Amino acid sequence: MGRSGELPRAGAVGPVGDDTGCPILHVDMDAFFAHVEARRRPELAGRPVIVGGTGPRGVVSSASYPARQCGVRSAMPMSRARQLCPQAVVLPPDLIHYAEVSRGVMEIFRSCTPLVEPRSLDEAFLDVSGAVRLLGPPARIGALIRARVADQEGITCSVGVASTKFVAKLASARCKPDGLLVVPVDGVIEFLHPLPIAALWGVGQQTAAQLHQVGLRTVADVARTPRTSLQRMVGQAVGAHLHELAWGRDEGRVVPASRERSIGADETFDVDIGDPAAIHRELLRLAERTASRVRAAGQVGRTVSIKIRFTDFATITRARTLAAPTDVGQDIYAAARQLFDALDLGHTPIRLVGVRVEGLVRAGLAPPQPELGARARGWPEADRAVDQAVTRFGPGVVRPAALVRPPAGDAKSRPRAALAGPVALPNARRSDGGSALPSA
Repeated sequence: MGRSGELPRAGAVGPVGDDTGCPILHVDMDAFFAHVEARRRPELAGRPVIVGGTGPRGVVSSASYPARQCGVRSAMPMSRARQLCPQAVVLPPDLIHYAEVSRGVMEIFRSCTPLVEPRSLDEAFLDVSGAVRLLGPPARIGALIRARVADQEGITCSVGVASTKFVAKLASARCKPDGLLVVPVDGVIEFLHPLPIAALWGVGQQTAAQLHQVGLRTVADVARTPRTSLQRMVGQAVGAHLHELAWGRDEGRVVPASRERSIGADETFDVDIGDPAAIHRELLRLAERTASRVRAAGQVGRTVSIKIRFTDFATITRARTLAAPTDVGQDIYAAARQLFDALDLGHTPIRLVGVRVEGLVRAGLAPPQPELGARARGWPEADRAVDQAVTRFGPGVVRPAALVRPPAGDAKSRPRAALAGPVALPNARRSDGGSALPSA
């Protein structure tokens, strides 16, 4: 949790406020490791859970909110945490599993905007300025993200909405857990100035001690101190930096992560599906959607993987490497279907299914291998014709015949309904990693 735990809380669901000019979101998972553990162990729900090293020198990595109420904090020695909360369930970290869940969360972010800057497994900055026309104002996008994370990953997150990265991060910390807080442009100073100086980026224990010695304890104190005086106290660069932050000025931009190594799409169902034919149709839908995004990115991929999540959130993945890289929907679907059929799940209920293409390279770097007797034209040309039609007439104008109309009464094969309330949007629960929805 870090020093954000020192900040005063504004409540789980903060006031929405005017989000005009506030395109920056900071999304932070709530007690991420502990909540992921509780998700796969339902008997832990509501109980104090501590994740961290269990040896004599172990430290706390994450603590659930019931454990935090006992005074447990991240980076605390595990021996001290056990003293404060002897009834807690202590678990060693499973970083591989947490990374998988994190990837799903980041895919949700990228389904809203390509401008995603991950800061760790459990937090990221987003710039949603290009998504406003399609998805609505920033606060609505924040609410949409919270709902998708809860529905698709079974955990909660808090979202700060502001005009700068610095203020957005403080806002997400203040509205924890499971909250959303907008800091309007004209309310930044009112929001910042009552906070302790530890809220300022760059103020660690040593710098805080220096500032405390001269009577500076709040952000307002720093703001009212002349820049030159601050620079004499803590140095030229740090003093100038703190003065800017104290007045809410932050020139930092959201810097997306390097090129995606994979592109995919997930679907969470309204009713758990146990019908293999319905899963086949969904695999086809996801394969076509993924292929379209791979082509839009100017890439091809050689490995196809699927993700299957069951009712209890247990998740399995399977992958297959193709003979040659592809961006063709039918190739991806064929591999995904073979992977699914090989699992031989029968009618086991499934909550979520996903398709992903990995091992991406720029199209043209890996020329297609000619096949003996192959037709001069086929699925690649058909896919590009569909791309042209979609560009001209919009998504869904052309699709495989199997997806035109589900069999009568086949409600289970349809995605969950759009979110209710002010964030109701078409396809609101889909998570398409690696490529954003169309932006303004």
